[in-house]
Amino acid sequence: MSQDNNVKCPKCKEVFKVDESVYTDIVKQVRDQQFQQELATRLDAAEREKRTAVELATSKVEAALQRQLSDKDREIGALQLKSKEALMEEVSKKEVTIRQLQSQVDQSELTKKLEVSQATAVIEKQRDQLINDLKNIETQTALSEKSLKEQFNNQLAHKMESLKLKEEEIDRLKDYKQKLSTKMIGETLEQHCENEFNKLRATAFQNAHFEKDNDASGGTKGDYIYKETDAEGNEIISVMFEMKNENDHTATKKKNEDFFAKLDKDRKDKACEYAVLVSLLESDNEFYNTGIVDVSYKYEKMFVIRPQFFIPIITLLRNAGMKALQYKAELNVMRNQNIDITSFEDKVNDFKTGFSRNYDLASRQFKVAIDEIDKTMTHLQKTKDALLSSVNNLRLANNKTEELTIKKLTHGNPTMKSKFDDL
Repeated sequence: MSQDNNVKCPKCKEVFKVDESVYTDIVKQVRDQQFQQELATRLDAAEREKRTAVELATSKVEAALQRQLSDKDREIGALQLKSKEALMEEVSKKEVTIRQLQSQVDQSELTKKLEVSQATAVIEKQRDQLINDLKNIETQTALSEKSLKEQFNNQLAHKMESLKLKEEEIDRLKDYKQKLSTKMIGETLEQHCENEFNKLRATAFQNAHFEKDNDASGGTKGDYIYKETDAEGNEIISVMFEMKNENDHTATKKKNEDFFAKLDKDRKDKACEYAVLVSLLESDNEFYNTGIVDVSYKYEKMFVIRPQFFIPIITLLRNAGMKALQYKAELNVMRNQNIDITSFEDKVNDFKTGFSRNYDLASRQFKVAIDEIDKTMTHLQKTKDALLSSVNNLRLANNKTEELTIKKLTHGNPTMKSKFDDL
């Protein structure tokens, strides 16, 4: 056995000799054990290197991805800031435009209101002046009417007093028939009436005419016609007289009313206003003996009197005619005033018509202006809605950016998904 077959004990340093086969087994055994140890050691080292390499690669990928995400975040932030600034600037410009247009609309509306107010003030002033004028005229008219009524009431009271005196006189003259009949011996009733009138013609009846009716062109004629005029020639009164004595009755006509129809026809034919029957018929009839009897319920404006009331009936009818003439003159004055009032009312109506027309035109122009303002407001509202819609879309985009995650970024991207899977 050669020296190489000697084995030295590592503990006692003693050298043993072994045969070649044993040595070979020992060497093989030692070599197998060392190989396994070395192999295990190297495998552990390789495993540690592998883990280190994987960790390093993962760290590098994460760092690279983190840098990419940071860059993207910075880009997104810059884009968001830029978009927000541009949007805010645009919104600010639109708001300024809206305020300017609103100011123009307010100014236009104020101008229109001022113009309408000024025009209305002028028209209202004219209207108030016209109303005051109308009230003044109405006041004057009312005062005139009140004055006329007072005058009429005073005259009526005076007439009532006169009538009372006449009634007293009638009472005193109830027995006058017998005395009159005695006085009229030798003269007719017509002559009596004519004499009574002539006694007062020069003093009381200067503008009166009392004459026999000689015109029989209508087939009949009355006895006498009384007519009187004023200083201007205006007729005050006209009366058709018929005289009937007790000896004038016939077999068929014995009553006063038997002569009414003929007397009324004579009055109308001769265009007289009144008809008076002076009668001594029906001497025992108290109805005709009371005084002046009005029979106009049968024939218009007809009276029956006894002879003693011949002058009183003329006086009463004459006074009534003079008052009627005075009232006619006052009525003409009132009628002229009414014509003036009518003319004034026509002017007021013309003013109302003109005012209504001008107001209608102003109202329509104002409506057109309001419509134009509404159109402008509608356009501005649409612009505002569009801006609000843009702001809403940007808000949604910002929300989507804030909701962005790694998972969403890698969704549908196999390459990025693979890298994150490897990590």
